[in-house]
Amino acid sequence: MRRRPFLRASAGGVLALTASAGIASSADPVRADSFEPLGRVAVDGAAEAVVGDDGDTAYLAATDGFATVDIADPAEPTVLAEERGLGDDGRPMIEVLDVAVDGDRLAVVGPANVQSDDVFHGFVVYDVSDPAAPEPTIDPYETGYHIHNCFLEGDHLFVVANSEDDHALVIFDIADDVAELGRWSLLEREPEWAELHWIARYNHDVYVQDEIAYLAHWNPGTYLIDVEDPTDPTYVSHVRETDLDRQRERSDEDARLGLPGNDHYAAVDETGDLLAVGREAWAVEGGEPDAPGGIDLYDASDPAAPERRATIDPPRADDETHGAGRWTTAHNFELRNDRLYSSWYRGGVRIHDVSDPADPVEVAAWSDRKETAFWTTRVAEPGETFVASSTGLLPNADLEGALYTFPVEDDRGDAGEDGADSIPGFTAVGALGAGALALEAVRRRCTERS
Repeated sequence: MRRRPFLRASAGGVLALTASAGIASSADPVRADSFEPLGRVAVDGAAEAVVGDDGDTAYLAATDGFATVDIADPAEPTVLAEERGLGDDGRPMIEVLDVAVDGDRLAVVGPANVQSDDVFHGFVVYDVSDPAAPEPTIDPYETGYHIHNCFLEGDHLFVVANSEDDHALVIFDIADDVAELGRWSLLEREPEWAELHWIARYNHDVYVQDEIAYLAHWNPGTYLIDVEDPTDPTYVSHVRETDLDRQRERSDEDARLGLPGNDHYAAVDETGDLLAVGREAWAVEGGEPDAPGGIDLYDASDPAAPERRATIDPPRADDETHGAGRWTTAHNFELRNDRLYSSWYRGGVRIHDVSDPADPVEVAAWSDRKETAFWTTRVAEPGETFVASSTGLLPNADLEGALYTFPVEDDRGDAGEDGADSIPGFTAVGALGAGALALEAVRRRCTERS
């Protein structure tokens, strides 16, 4: 694993946001019918999607299990296998909303939220060297707590462990059997956050790169944790857009659902120098800001002192409350090759050029709010294709789970003018305007590979 040296912050260091941070436009660009997904395949219960190292297989959490999908020909994605009805000792494994893959191993975790004792709480690890025939490599491992999200790197499985009394990052060794190696807890370091409703301080997600774990900790912010020694995880720094005093003044519902805060997902680019933090939020009529959450970009070249550079605003909806099911808030994303590939539920998928983090430029977008609610975007073949999973799990929304494949034209042209969000289709602004040619080029390259 590539290592990047960094400086440790002092134990009390809180990072200030820069006043000069840029703000990206929230307007949707003009839609173009000639730009559409390359392919689509239905996957019941679809949630998170990840892509294998070879770029030919996608793995989807599927609520009551998982599915593997052949994407070698992105014009014809095909389900290879579906493993449903997981569990142990007669207890079902439900609410499987996250999976993680590394090499030939796939981790499947759940349930994503608190459930009764007759539900299996824990994880299963599969050998997916043959994606069409996944095989468990260890017995189902009972944790005793729900697992919302995880990250797999080599022999280490990182999970978020939440209860009303604690919010921890837990690191397991899964080389042969399962052994807990270490843990880090927000409330051990900053016990004052225990004053908030427990979901308002939730450890929602974990991403790991270059011996640093990035924890999206809802209102307390996003924490950078040194995991070089997995038996002794150590605080490095954190970023946040709110503070405890402001959160104390809010109702429990506002603190859980509305901005400011709501750090939901965080990840870095290949260098580790660019950090993105997505904020999942809804309108709560609790005062400004009262809108869906966007994505903040930080210069993290010094992990001990990240500095905010810009905010990418979300698409908007006519009813932005949680219960309406018209969600357009930020969800999961990936940074790759100076591009941010992002999902916004019914707001669609978007690509931003983030080569200048202070001035992100939207270069492509696609949405069909009547049919899709995108959970994540993941690069399959750099410069050629990416995938996005659409979920049917939103409230008051009649949608079908599916995996979509999209073309990428890796050109660094300027963006065009913004306009109306009216026609579903893949948006290409600037050099992406040669849509039909780009689509055909991707199909041709995929044919040559097969």
